[in-house]
Order: sequence, then structure tokens, then C-alpha cells
Amino acid sequence: MRKTIVVLLIFMLSILSACANEKTTSNDDQQVDKQTSPTLEKIELTISAAASLNEALTEIKAIYENKNENVALLFNFQGSGALQQQISHGAPADLFFSAAEDKFNLLVEEGRIDENNKGNFLKNQLVLIVPNDNKIESMEFKDLANERIEKIAVGTPESVPAGQYAKESLEALGLWGELEPKLIFTKDVRQVLTYVETNNVDAGIVYKTDAAISENVKIVAEADEQTHTPIIYPAGVLKDSKQLEAARAFFHYLKSDEAKKIFEQYGFVSF
Repeated sequence: MRKTIVVLLIFMLSILSACANEKTTSNDDQQVDKQTSPTLEKIELTISAAASLNEALTEIKAIYENKNENVALLFNFQGSGALQQQISHGAPADLFFSAAEDKFNLLVEEGRIDENNKGNFLKNQLVLIVPNDNKIESMEFKDLANERIEKIAVGTPESVPAGQYAKESLEALGLWGELEPKLIFTKDVRQVLTYVETNNVDAGIVYKTDAAISENVKIVAEADEQTHTPIIYPAGVLKDSKQLEAARAFFHYLKSDEAKKIFEQYGFVSF
């Protein structure tokens, strides 16, 4: 009888030991799985974009990243000419969104833009603005020669498309030479807006979309579209992007109805 009890005890102990070993092995396997399973790293896309696109693209960023949790959009907002120069000199970028065709086409000619993933996206309009507290409610561009207007902010024509368009328009009206002593040149169109908002200048020439986002300025004149090059915003994927697939996916999203609706809410006209 004692032998039988001893045998049963040994048998039960062996079963308990086996179960414990099995549980330990299972836990070890789970630990190994956790350690060896790859961590999903975010894909970072650098978008070099015209300063006038800031608000619209920032809103698009939130929506796109919410739908694509593995993608992080990093924006470099500056004047299109400065961005073009940076890219021409090798600065990393996955997509270029310009406010001028000529700056964009320079990169196309250099062979830096993916020919299958480029195109015109938006249109804009050039306007003359003054601070809200200015008594002027309406004027024409030719009135900028008036003595009451002492300082006029415009983007630097060589690097800021809005400044280039402003120069073309003023030249077409025969005013550029006369107004040049009054002109305050800026690094991008948003700096023009800031100067007018803060009363550092009497007037400024910006895009209609820039004026629309500010409560501190008012539009007093619109430029005749016949006096300047059409204001067109092209965009394209950079050939040397290290994230080509993701860059192309974002490029095509920018052409979607959802993205177009956002651009139009900020005053742009979609193609």
C-alpha cells in the first residue's frame, strides 16, 4: 500500500513539473516573439512648399497622418526661389510644391523631378493690401505713386514668386522705376503680410489667399491678370527621394477631391 502511494505521489509530481516547464517555455517563447518582432518605424517625408501654402498644407498634414499612421510629413515653408536653390544644391526633399512655374521648371530641366509624378495643382490672385485701420477702402495699383503711400512691401522678385508677379504688374503699369525707392523687399510673401499687419509699411502686394487668413489687413485692389504671368502652383516628386513610394502616394493624395476641397477653403482655385 505504501509503495502504491509513493508511486502515485511521484507520478503527480512529474505531471506538475511538466506543466510548469511547459508554461515557462510558453512565456519564454512570448518574450522572444516580443523581442524579435520588428518595430514599425515612421516614414518621414520632407515637403518643400511655398510659404503661401502653409495653412492649407498644415490642415492636410493632420488629415493625412491620421489616415496613414506610419507617415510623418515634415514641411519646409519658404519662398519658392529659395527652396529651388536649396534643392538644386542637394538639400534633401521628397516633394516640391512651388508658387511659380519657372522655379519648378528649373528643377525639371535639371532632371530632379519625377516626370511621371508632377503637374499643375492650383491658381492664385495678386492683390494690394493695407492695414485695417487705414482709411483707404479702395484704390488702384497706379495710386501707389501717391505721396500718402510711403512704404510698400513686396517679396524679393528674384526669389519670391509673389514679388516677381508684383514687379511684372508694376512694370506693365509703368510704375516700377518710380516706386522702387518706396519698396521694402522681403524673404517671402508671409513677411509682406506681417509688415502690413504691424503697420511697418503702408501697403503690400500679396496673394489673395494670404489676405484671406488675416483679420488685420484689407484688400483695396486686385491686380489685372493681364499684367503678370499666370499664378500657377506646380508640384512634383523628387527623383532622388529616399521614400519614393510614400512620396508618390502623398503626391496623388494632393490631387484628391478631399485635398482640393481644403485648398479651395483657403481661397485657391484647383485645376
